[in-house]
Amino acid sequence: MSAQIALETNSNDPRARLAARESDKIASTTAKALVRLADYWHLKNADAANLIGVSARTLERMKGGRWSGRFSQDQLQRASALIGLYKALHLYFSDALADEWVMLENTGPAFGGRRPLDVMAEGGLPTILDVRDYVDALRGGV
Repeated sequence: MSAQIALETNSNDPRARLAARESDKIASTTAKALVRLADYWHLKNADAANLIGVSARTLERMKGGRWSGRFSQDQLQRASALIGLYKALHLYFSDALADEWVMLENTGPAFGGRRPLDVMAEGGLPTILDVRDYVDALRGGV
């Protein structure tokens, strides 16, 4: 058994306990941020759950503060991209428009008249990252 695996399985090791506490804290903070983001964007539960990559039931537990799980790498990447998109929108647009943007039909080349929400929901993580890059490019004047 490798030292890393032994560390992860040895609950008496203070480093393992610290790592578990940090992972729990990251998951809790991320869940709260995603719930707030879904609220700001006025997302339906099904849409929010789909973007985050969780079940509707898990999202309900997150909203109620009853979720104590951990995020997969994919879910953490989604969270990072969505939170980054939220921030980029608020840097580029007024707060009101930034919070409505994902729900508005968009004639930009990446959207073809569709709502960014629908494009991201259909394309998953790669498309969420593309949409974030698109907004970052707008901010950069590209």
